[in-house]
Amino acid sequence: MADKALDLGEDRSLLLVDDDEPFLRRLAKAMEKRGFEIETAGSVAAGRAIATARPPAYAVIDLRLEDGNGLDVVEVLREKRPDARVVVLTGYGAIATAVAAVKIGATDYLSKPADANDITNALLATGDDLPPPPENPMSADRVRWEHIQRVYELCDRNVSETARRLSMHRRTLQRILAKRSPR
Repeated sequence: MADKALDLGEDRSLLLVDDDEPFLRRLAKAMEKRGFEIETAGSVAAGRAIATARPPAYAVIDLRLEDGNGLDVVEVLREKRPDARVVVLTGYGAIATAVAAVKIGATDYLSKPADANDITNALLATGDDLPPPPENPMSADRVRWEHIQRVYELCDRNVSETARRLSMHRRTLQRILAKRSPR
């Protein structure tokens, strides 16, 4: 890990934007150990303010925040510092949002739960180098469960509407929702 700090360059500033406070604290601590100089924000407004006042060399930004979309912070950061390396994180991995994030200027896009090693690899990947695959990727069952949960939330927790949109029997959906999330 010590040699990772050497790869950061002179400017080691890292902006972390996430409204999940415990996750934000853990990630900040882990990234600080890797040699980054951390600044955190819990909202789009705070992230935009920091990106405007002190644009960092690196940023890890959650896509969905309570007060809006993390891509707004990415846009401000791209305007202020085009060379910044930005990783967008989300609990709801979807191809459309990944494409939008990369078009706006994100360096990479990771689904939660992403650990500090995955994030560091994505931040430091250069050129066409792809970061190595994650050590513990989500299982297919977990990805399916996450997708069902996302659609359920977007349907305002309406089981019938969610089942209709997923082309699934309502009782089958109720059984899935009653179970714990797979690992």
